[in-house]
Amino acid sequence: MKFIAIIPARYGSSRFPGKPLANMAGKPMIQRVYEQVKKALDEVWVATDDERIIKAVETFGGKAVLTSPDHKSGTDRCNEAYTKIGLGFDVIINIQGDEPFIQPQQIETLKACFDTKETELATLVKPFKKEDGFEVLFNPNSPKVILNKNSEAIYFSRSIIPYIRDVHHQEWLNKHTFYKHIGMYAYRADILREITLLSQSTLEFAESLEQLRWIENGYKIKVGLTDIETIGIDTPEDMEKAIKLLNF
Repeated sequence: MKFIAIIPARYGSSRFPGKPLANMAGKPMIQRVYEQVKKALDEVWVATDDERIIKAVETFGGKAVLTSPDHKSGTDRCNEAYTKIGLGFDVIINIQGDEPFIQPQQIETLKACFDTKETELATLVKPFKKEDGFEVLFNPNSPKVILNKNSEAIYFSRSIIPYIRDVHHQEWLNKHTFYKHIGMYAYRADILREITLLSQSTLEFAESLEQLRWIENGYKIKVGLTDIETIGIDTPEDMEKAIKLLNF
């Protein structure tokens, strides 16, 4: 099984313009992401819509490919990039360009989902902890996931699922294991092509979660379990906090 990682990195951002090139302790953030991914995979590419990011990646010795500025999702950008790269890999792993703290173990867990030949798509989840408290569980920016007994995703939601009936919400984390979605995806090459041809679905529009389009159309998403928390960077303030909290 041959794996390739593609890191979508869009230059424009309403909250943090030029985010992939932001200085992160002496290196652009996209380099931090790239170097972490290289610890787990030999073949890593950045897919971007901007020549400045291409230049930055090539300057530190990485590989990059220019893609359309019109893509609505990282999945669409990955598909175009893979089509242009054309290296004949079995599985494409989509790593978000604003996740510089991704750990090799998470990538290995995602790769292991394809030990089963039936796996079409895969992603990661992390259990919410009791000490997280209800407010963390309630946060709509942390999508929740319901799994079946085959470790496949049944549904993703920004709401808390499941609803624990007849129990005060402050006790819910004591009564059930809730799962937080970690936004990494892996796709078999043929499946990646197929899902980018699908029309956006009603559930996707409702929750603003593209993976619901795949489920609505009958695709199965295998789920790997991680206990590692990811730290996304959405604003300059997030960047300042990250540099203070973590040592490189």
